[in-house]
Amino acid sequence: MNIFHLLKPKATVAYIKKNNTIRQGIEKMKAYGYSEIPVIDDNGEYIGTVSDGDFLWFILENRGHERSVAESNHVINIVNEERNFPVRVDTTMKELLLRVMDQNFVPVTDDRNIFIGIVTRRDVIKYYYDKYNTDKTGNTSAEQI
Repeated sequence: MNIFHLLKPKATVAYIKKNNTIRQGIEKMKAYGYSEIPVIDDNGEYIGTVSDGDFLWFILENRGHERSVAESNHVINIVNEERNFPVRVDTTMKELLLRVMDQNFVPVTDDRNIFIGIVTRRDVIKYYYDKYNTDKTGNTSAEQI
């Protein structure tokens, strides 16, 4: 199966630009209720992710209770490039399954490293659940588990 069937396109996914301020990043995460969010650069290339913990540590380490600190620093200063490694659009479902074992979502990039969307752990689990429950006639049955 092609992972395009599971892809949530960039247009429907919240993300942060690397030059957004810390305050803008926090506000976006709060608005969407996410605990992690992808970060892209001005060209649309995937940079990494930031988590609510990354913001918290920044605030604690930089006297973040002062609004000016959150407004004068940028997300690129806290982005974690070692978390939520992206996959290319031609990745196999087997590789995707291995990736979602460690990540809530998997960023997907094209061959130029341009961020095109995400695949969520939930969607991968549902794909394998449906595949497991499909009998030889093509019908699905939840009772088979």
